[in-house]
Formats: sequence, structure tokens, C-alpha cells
Amino acid sequence: MKSNSRRSFLKQTAMAGTALTANRWFKGNVFAQSASTTARIYVDPAQKIATLERKVFGSFIEHLGRAVYGGIYEPGSRLADANGFRKDVLEEIKRMGVPIIRYPGGNFVSGYNWLDGVGPKDKRPVVLDKAWNTIETNQFGTNEFLEWCRAVGSEPLLGLNLGTGTPEMAAALVEYCNQEKGTKWSELRREHGVEKPHNIKYWCIGNEMDGWWQIGHMPAREYGLKARDCANQMRMIDPSLQLIACGSSSPGMQTYLEWDRQVLEECYDMVDGISLHCYYRNDDQETGAGGDTAKFLSFNLEMENQINEIAGVCDYVKARNRSSKKLWLSFDEWNVWYRARNGDGKRQQAPHLLEEVYNLEDALLVGGFCNSLMRHAERVRIACLAQLVNVIAPITTNADGFFRHTIYYPYAWTLQCARGEVLDLAVESPTYNVQGKGAVPYLDVSGTMDGKNVTLFVLNRDLNKARDVEVIWREAAPDKVGFSQVLTGRDLKAFNSFENPNKVAPQPFEAPKTGSKTKFQVPAHSYTVIQWSS
Repeated sequence: MKSNSRRSFLKQTAMAGTALTANRWFKGNVFAQSASTTARIYVDPAQKIATLERKVFGSFIEHLGRAVYGGIYEPGSRLADANGFRKDVLEEIKRMGVPIIRYPGGNFVSGYNWLDGVGPKDKRPVVLDKAWNTIETNQFGTNEFLEWCRAVGSEPLLGLNLGTGTPEMAAALVEYCNQEKGTKWSELRREHGVEKPHNIKYWCIGNEMDGWWQIGHMPAREYGLKARDCANQMRMIDPSLQLIACGSSSPGMQTYLEWDRQVLEECYDMVDGISLHCYYRNDDQETGAGGDTAKFLSFNLEMENQINEIAGVCDYVKARNRSSKKLWLSFDEWNVWYRARNGDGKRQQAPHLLEEVYNLEDALLVGGFCNSLMRHAERVRIACLAQLVNVIAPITTNADGFFRHTIYYPYAWTLQCARGEVLDLAVESPTYNVQGKGAVPYLDVSGTMDGKNVTLFVLNRDLNKARDVEVIWREAAPDKVGFSQVLTGRDLKAFNSFENPNKVAPQPFEAPKTGSKTKFQVPAHSYTVIQWSS
């Protein structure tokens, strides 16, 4: 329990005849199985986790495959504007309201010279990108990305090359972007036609430098010292920067947690956050054999474990340093990804790479990830669905338009409805057993409160049964239901395509009646969002 008032509320509820028969907390404030088959959600407006930082629903665009060329940028296309930006994609991202977008990588950034992507386009070099073995034309670079961000209304999160790059050139990019005028790099930007500074606030100091696959991979302490030097030089130019150190690229790394500890011991006082990455799969990684869907739908709890473990390392180093600063977390790469794994571009320009096809069960887990990020709003300030267009993405384009993958919908719902304060919900749910994990609740629930609007996001992991839900309001129940939709279907393997773009699509959810207790039923294997207002 998190407070005496919470204990008091639960005690009063039990005395009123609605006993909580669970005997322990589960992850994410979910009670273990009770004798009842009805799931109960206890909503107390006074119990809040934190104010929701909208940047936890960010995304990511890398120079990889068709994410940039043919995704957001396609000069010569009938769908492009005068800048070469795909108008259909631009308007869709703008309508979604993606708050922050990480760029230009990813693995790509560890071999990227940012000078190749600025200045007159006819003088930009064509180079070999060694990360993905593709030909990079550099026709889209820093200034184009920042102009595109302004057009879609997103804040940029810029990645820095700490693989082949140097702290000096990283600081030069900060000067290029943020210094108004009067210096070497700011005047170069003005020569390139950008008079006003971009004033970029958020920066990633490298990418996955713990990985053997990464260009410039190095030991943790070596990276930590390089990151410290980089951060120091960057802050000399702009002290207001928010800097993210490169954390472990996956919990599966042999150096997991030890890497993060050693890095932070070298640069803790110079950075503001540390990154986390993880991708999730529903097959046997060694054989490729089909996976266990019931287990797969619990993987958002592994995300929560990772968050808690990295936060623990941060706090350990904080205590050792006797520091007053508390680092926040940037989960700036996450998604389902396991089918389209071939990253060899065979030295082509913008080849089709990592274009995952997402089905219904993938979308349900993405909804669970969104729930988990909300529940950790007190520590996670930034998170990025990887990626945004074409490459392991919710949107895929062709010459005539685009379609929305199944994972688009839970992501878009949180962008639309998750606002204000994250509620510290008490959830009583029946459970099922997952090998190696124990009891997992069928219902995974997060909620937010924005003024008089209360929104619940409900994942039903039960593959076979609809589940009865009872919402018990600590204070007066809201008067009416506004937005209310559900994502489900008969076939968990169903997916969308250009030929059938709406095979898996949201359905209206019957608005439950309001009262001191609000009752409704969520379908088997479903993700539901309900927004009430007073």
C-alpha cells in the first residue's frame, strides 16, 4: 500500500460489504486472485502516482529502410509538398499528436557525420551506412528533420554519435542548433538558410554502446568517461540541456545493470536521465517456433521489472555519490519485433527493411506497454515507440497512401485520452499461471484523471472469456461517457494490409451506466478505453 489514506479507503470499502480478499499486491497495483470472478477497479481521485509526462508516448525515426525516404520524406511523389514531406503522413502524425520524436538513430547514429546532412543538397555526399549496409544520400538531415518536427507539432530528441564521433563534434552540433549567432557553427547554420536557432532541449548521448553490434562499441567505463566529457562540453554551450546517458540495450545483455552502474559512476552528475531499450517477441528465439500468447500478453510486466531495476541502479549510484539529484528514465526504444529481423540493406537506397506486420495479439501487448508506462510516470519521463513509419511501425506507406497496423490503435488512444494525473488504482483481478512468472492478473488496468475526465485503459489477457468488471468510485461517479472503444476480434493472428486495411479495427464499446458502482464486461483478448466526464 502507498499511504494511510489508501489503507483507510480499502478498510472502509471492506466494512461496507465489498471485501478485498487478496492477500498481496501484484505488480502495477493489481491484487492477486480473489474468490470472485468479477474484476474490481477502485478509483480514488486522491490517490495519484504522478502527473503524466506526455513525452512517454513519443516515437522514433531512424535512417533505416523506408522510415525517412519513402516514409516521411519523398520528393517527387504526388503526395509530397514543396519540402518533399509526405503530406498524408505529416497530417496523420500531426493529428495523432506525437509529443516527441527521437532521430536520427538508432544504430545509424553511431557512424553518422551530421555535417554530411546539412548545407546545399547538391553538395551533400552519398555515403555507405555501415550500420544497415545501405546507401545514404543525406538529402534529409538535421534541418529538414527539425522543420518536419515543427510541421507535425512534435518536439525533437536528437541522438549524438559517440561511436565514431567525438565529444567535440557533438558539442559542435549543439552550437549549430542552439547558438543564435556570432560563432563558427551558428554562422554555418545561418549560411545554410536557418537564421533562428532551433533550441533543442533533449539529447541522447550515443546509442546502445554496450552492444557488440554497435559501431564504436566500448567498455562501460570508457563510454561513461566519454559521455561525461561530451556532456561537459555541451553544457558549456547551453546549460539548460537535458542529457540522456546510454543505458543497457536489453535485459538480456550479460552486462545488464553492471553496465548502467559503471556508466553512471563516471557521469552521474553530468546527465539527467538514462536510456532503456527492449523489444519483445512471441516465438522461440532459437528455433523460431510459435510462442505462448498467454505468456506473451504478460510481457509488459517485464517492462516494469526493467524500469524498476534500472531505477534501482540509478538510486544506488545517487546514494554512493551523496547526490541530491534523482535521474529520470528514457525508455526510448520499445516495441514488438521478431518477424522482420533482416537488417542487411545490400547497399541499396532506402530498401524495404524491418517492415513488421502486426497482428491483434501484438496490439494487445502494445496496449499493456502503454499501461505500464503510465504506471511508472513518477520515473519515466520519455519513451519512444520504435519506430513511427514503415520500420517496425504503426504506419506503412506505399506510392498511393498508407494504412494503420493493429498497434496503431492502442498507441493512438493513449495519445488522445491519457492526460493529467495518473491514478494509483487498486485492481482486484482473477489470475492465471505463467511458467516462470507465477500468477498473472487477467485484467491489466491504468487510469488518468484530467480535471473532470477520468479514463481507464483495460487489457483483458483472458484468451477465451469475457470478464465482468466493476468500477467502485471513491467519490462521486462521473455523469457520462465520452470516448469509449474496444480492440478485439475472433482471430488473434489477424492483421491489416493495403488490401484489407480495416481487418482489425476499433469497435464502439457500449457505454456502461454510471453510479457509485459502474459495471460492464470487456471481451476476451481485448484492449478497451473508456473516458468518463462530469
